Amino acid sequence: MAKRVLVVEDNELNLKLFCDLLRAHDFAAEPVRDGREAVDRARAFQPDLIVMDIQMPHVTGYELILEIKADETLRTIPIMAVTAYAGREDEDRIRAAGADAYVSKPISLARFIQAVGALT
Repeated sequence: MAKRVLVVEDNELNLKLFCDLLRAHDFAAEPVRDGREAVDRARAFQPDLIVMDIQMPHVTGYELILEIKADETLRTIPIMAVTAYAGREDEDRIRAAGADAYVSKPISLARFIQAVGALT
């Protein structure tokens, strides 16, 4: 059975790239364009991993990580942040919020898949 990955990304090109890349590596990818829908979609999809952008409109990735980690049914799902925030303190802040992994944009496709594989 394919591992399930919920991808939360507001940029259409990045969302398509991440989902296509995951599917090419035999993952079941579920796209979410709006962070406000992510928690409900995660409950319905029950992913093995959540990949999310940090800089999104309406709800930030930080807020979303905190909400997911506070949810009884979702808190054990690993979260991988994929973001343009590339400084060391950015990574520390993202991990402190509860993210299990951090990949900076622009992404290396090989590093992205390696990080996904390490978390699933």
